[in-house]
Amino acid sequence: MTDQQMVFASPALDEQVDRAEHPSAAVPWQTVVWDDPVNLMSYVVRVFREYFGFSRDQAMERMLTVHHDGQAVVAEGAREQMELHAQAMHDYGLWATVRKAPQ
Repeated sequence: MTDQQMVFASPALDEQVDRAEHPSAAVPWQTVVWDDPVNLMSYVVRVFREYFGFSRDQAMERMLTVHHDGQAVVAEGAREQMELHAQAMHDYGLWATVRKAPQ
């Protein structure tokens, strides 16, 4: 390739190409914890604090969302990481799933 044929792409163009080649990379995923009749609210708060490092208030807020709304988003990011979070919640005995974040 000669100097005259070289084309330099901008970072914005590189990002567009990356998203076109890997559309799931552009879409964040979520880990959702669902309400269940088994686990105590205090246990769910403890899990959220231990695993996610939430403050007491953050953990209480998400636990109450799970309790009142039946579900709460506890993390958002790359699909692989969200799947690890969901598996960790299963290991703690909580029901969790992974979904694409709404756009």
